[in-house]
Amino acid sequence: EDLAVLDQAKAVRHYEAGETIFQQGEPCSGVFCIESGTVARRKTDAEGNSVLVQLAHPGQTLGYRDFFAGEGYTVSAEALEPSVACHIPSRVLQRVLGHSPALGLQFLRRLADDVEQADQTRLAQDPLPVRTRLAHLLLTLKDRYGDRSRQGAIALSLPLNRQDIAALLGARPETVTRNLRALVDDHVLQISGRNVVIPNLDTLLGEIEAYGA
Repeated sequence: EDLAVLDQAKAVRHYEAGETIFQQGEPCSGVFCIESGTVARRKTDAEGNSVLVQLAHPGQTLGYRDFFAGEGYTVSAEALEPSVACHIPSRVLQRVLGHSPALGLQFLRRLADDVEQADQTRLAQDPLPVRTRLAHLLLTLKDRYGDRSRQGAIALSLPLNRQDIAALLGARPETVTRNLRALVDDHVLQISGRNVVIPNLDTLLGEIEAYGA
């Protein structure tokens, strides 16, 4: 019955690349469940600098932490590619949660999983050189954005610019650029703008295994 209520109340929304789903500081109108595409969660500081804090993919839910905190959205959400998300209004969630503690527990478990995953990622990557963290990120992105040729090379079009990559890795943009150039010089990658070719996946894996990552 609760699922039927949520299903009737949800609104399916389509977003083009670069379109804002919700803006930091806006009142929380509800949660967004990503059905397709890739969404960037961005945080803007007091000086107006926007920093990428997370990539969200199909199956993930946005805005539920703000909903439970009773605050406005603490980050902005932007579609990096054509995306589809279902919006469930706050008033509907409040009504359903009022007589469905099990649903509330599921959201709390999702919160706990998100925190645990973020902690594990930070602890795993903090000691690693930026070059190794870059290799990790490219391996993650290749599964979603990569195409393998008959010769075994993997080509991918990055949805992120250098500044976004630097934010995800906790590094400076110039450090990311320098390490990408080194990977090209060592024939690990071929790069043209946001287009990346991994000629040999084993070579890229070797960047990670060299540090026991």
